[in-house]
Amino acid sequence: MAKNKGKILVVDDNSGIRAALKLLLPMHFAEVELIPSPKELVSRLADFRPDVVLLDMNFHTDINTGNEGLYWLSEIRSRRPDIEVVLFTAYADIQLAVEGMKRGAFDFIVKPWENEKLVETLKAAYANRSKGAKEADARPASAIPMLWGKGAAMSVIRRTVDKIASTDATVLITGENGTGKDVLAGEIHRMSMRALKPMVCVDAGALTETLFESELFGHVKGAFTDAHADHKGKFEQADGGTLFLDEIGNIPLHLQAKLLRALQNRTITRVGDTKTIPVDIRLICATNKDLEKMVRDGEFREDLYYRINTMHLHLPALRERTDEIAPLAEMFVAKYAERYRRNVSGLTQEAVEILKGHVWSGNIRELQNCIERAVILCDGDVLTAAEIELPQGRVGLHGTVMSGNETLEETEEKAIRAAMARFGGNLSMVAKSLEISRPTLYAKLKKYNI
Repeated sequence: MAKNKGKILVVDDNSGIRAALKLLLPMHFAEVELIPSPKELVSRLADFRPDVVLLDMNFHTDINTGNEGLYWLSEIRSRRPDIEVVLFTAYADIQLAVEGMKRGAFDFIVKPWENEKLVETLKAAYANRSKGAKEADARPASAIPMLWGKGAAMSVIRRTVDKIASTDATVLITGENGTGKDVLAGEIHRMSMRALKPMVCVDAGALTETLFESELFGHVKGAFTDAHADHKGKFEQADGGTLFLDEIGNIPLHLQAKLLRALQNRTITRVGDTKTIPVDIRLICATNKDLEKMVRDGEFREDLYYRINTMHLHLPALRERTDEIAPLAEMFVAKYAERYRRNVSGLTQEAVEILKGHVWSGNIRELQNCIERAVILCDGDVLTAAEIELPQGRVGLHGTVMSGNETLEETEEKAIRAAMARFGGNLSMVAKSLEISRPTLYAKLKKYNI
């Protein structure tokens, strides 16, 4: 049997597991070292210089109890980002392993393991350590493309965007959290005359009062204690391009005047300086708040509202754009299959029906997170209904998550359709899951033409 050239470092405090791996792994890899504690990990990274670390998720230490694997994963990634890490986890800790994948682990193996699966995963991790794979991983993930769908509301938005993208008109995008306001802003910038210039994004709601002016307008050296050098603010960074102010409704009232002044004058003054600097930006703002109500309540300046609201685009919630759920899910499957090196090519029809029957209170972002987790955990080449774990939300009739805009009948129909998809039309299982009798189920199937 030809050995792989890789060097494997195993970190596990279970002596029985180390003994088993000491017999298995040397048959497949050139060099294998096993240590019982992550306390030795940093020194072994330097001395042994492994290609792949097989890292247990939990140790009997007093550091980050229950999350030791994530802690040591971060240590490895910060010290040696060229090393691949495969997490070794018990079934109960799969959620931690999924989080580890998001933080840069190559893959994870669940104990008790299958020898063939373990060896193949370690070989794949070693192969991925090649220079070409690392350069591919280093490329930034492509932004989510705008998916317009076929609904009337999105068609109207698309026609409006086609008309205004090439102008410098200020745009206000509203909509619930997760509806893709940032994606729409990026699409407007991409279609604009400023596309070759930067689009600078600012989470306005996250700016503290002390950093507000410095982050937006910049500062000069010595302006305050930690100002060790001149700093360009977001306005200057976006010069010639687009400035995207997200969560603009969260800016405190007393700071709105400073923002308004910069927008009116198209000039900024760095903190600690007296010189005005002209800026040429296209402004796009976004919020999930009702700014008109905030204006009436005295919580948002009326003059600022009209300044940022030349064109208003409202993104509908995903529950109002159900035609987009399947294409979005397919797009996310492709994205995360590539990122996490999973051979997943799509979803079963039953899985699609499950997704369509769910009320996405977190909208596209919630759907994206759902698909990401499913892809990470998927062992097959397609996502099935059983692998779609829907997040918890406000519970309606028969345990279905419902929105405030739904009637009980609409919620009930969705619950029945989702259960029919989940259990493959097995009426006994469907009735049991919905806690209703079979005759009642028959009546409701007829009622909803299912």
